Amino acid sequence: MSRNAAAPAIEVEGLLSQFGDRVIHKDLDLTVRQGEVMGVVGGSGSGKSVLLNSIIGLKRPEGGRVRVFGQDLTRATRKQRAAMARRWGVLFQQGALFSNLTVRENVATPMYEHTNMTRQAIRELADLKIAMVGLPPEAGGLKPSELSGGMRKRAGLARALALDPELLFLDEPTAGLDPIGAAAFDDLILDLSRSLELTVFMITHDLDSLYTITDRVAVLADKHVVAAAPVHELERSTHPWIHEYFLGPRGRAAAAAQASRTPA
Repeated sequence: MSRNAAAPAIEVEGLLSQFGDRVIHKDLDLTVRQGEVMGVVGGSGSGKSVLLNSIIGLKRPEGGRVRVFGQDLTRATRKQRAAMARRWGVLFQQGALFSNLTVRENVATPMYEHTNMTRQAIRELADLKIAMVGLPPEAGGLKPSELSGGMRKRAGLARALALDPELLFLDEPTAGLDPIGAAAFDDLILDLSRSLELTVFMITHDLDSLYTITDRVAVLADKHVVAAAPVHELERSTHPWIHEYFLGPRGRAAAAAQASRTPA
C-alpha cells in the first residue's frame, strides 16, 4: 500500500477549542496524509499553536476528535497516549533545550526515558542524530548557550528525531533565522522528510518555506480551516485573508523568487 493510500497520519474532526468563554476553534476539520509536508498558516490569534497542542495532547479539546495514525487520542488512556507520543517528534519555536545539559545530553534524554539501550549505544545514536541535522561533532559537547540560533534549531531537531518518529511537528522552525540560515533549514527539512519518509506538520509564517517544501497548506481563519491545498491553488482563492497573504506584496515577492529558482 502506498503512503497516499494509507490511513491519514492526522485526522481532526469538529474540533472545539476554547479558554473560558473565548472560542479559538469551532467545527475545525483537518486531514494530514501520511508522507506529506503540511504547512499551517493563519493570522495572529487564529490558534495555530493551540491546534498543534491539541493534536499532541498538551491541550485537551472541549469538543471533537483527534486521531493520529487511526488512534483516537481524545479517548485514549494515558498509556496509549504515551505510546503514541513515541511515534512523533516536536520542535518547538524556541527549541526547548535544557540549558544545563549539553547538546548530546539533550538529544539522549528521550532515549533514556523511552528505551532500554545501554549508555554507550545511546551516546553513539545521539551523535548520529547530531550529524544527521548537519551539526559538527564538537557541537555535541556544547551547551545551548554556546550555540548560534541556527545551531540551536538543529539541536532541537536532532532531539525531535531521537526516537525515529514517523511524524514531525515543527513550530515556526525558521523564526529568528537570517534568510541564508532559513533556506538551509528548509533544505534540511525537505531532505529529512524524503529520506526518512516523515509526515511533517509545520506551523510557519515563512512564505519561502511554504513555497519550497510544503505539499499542501492549511489556512486557519474564522475559527476553522478555510482551505487546505497546494500553494498554487491557494493563490487563486477569493478568501480575503488568503488572497492578501499569498498575493499581497510579500506573497508576490516570494512567488516570484520561487519561480526564478525553478528550472524551466
